Amino acid sequence: MSRPLSREYFQNMDVCFLAKDLLGKILITNLNGLITSGIIVETEAYRGPDDRASHSYNFRRTPRNETMYRSGGYSYVYICYGIHHLFNIVTAPEGIAHAVLIRALEPLEGLPTMRTRRNGAADNILTKGPGALSEAMGITKSLDANTLWKSHSKISVLDGGIIYPDDKIISSLRIGVESAGESALRPWRYFVAGNRNVSAHKKPFIG
Repeated sequence: MSRPLSREYFQNMDVCFLAKDLLGKILITNLNGLITSGIIVETEAYRGPDDRASHSYNFRRTPRNETMYRSGGYSYVYICYGIHHLFNIVTAPEGIAHAVLIRALEPLEGLPTMRTRRNGAADNILTKGPGALSEAMGITKSLDANTLWKSHSKISVLDGGIIYPDDKIISSLRIGVESAGESALRPWRYFVAGNRNVSAHKKPFIG
């Protein structure tokens, strides 16, 4: 049976550990009585202030990224390219702006609702990619700065007891951060090998 993660879980200072450990956890939304959920199968770690790919690089602080500076366990939702809502999990203690982008889910509950929200998209792409999963799960800016450790929140992250062995977890370069200089070379994307919901299949990091 799924159970909420503790608030302390999200306080871990190692954002890469959490990005990897969140694989297998369950993301759930409960919006106007419509429940949707999915298993997290792809993530990316972003670490301020030394990560040029992060919104909080060099201690940058704006109305857009203010949620990143909260204590771990809050949702950070922002709009990308003026179209897509991207869902992140804030990590680390308050004032340390680390976050994990959730890039893909394996759908569990509420597939009819997901299909409607995604205008009839095929099941294998319902939650494939960060913009698609937010649309399918009903995640918008209205869910920014919500608690994730409370099971009765509009949005939460649960432990369903799914643990992937290390040889099933692949690390690779992050996607879409090529302009971030040396930070673009960090292998901080993690995904479940062979899962059809993973958004892209860059070569695994070797080094």
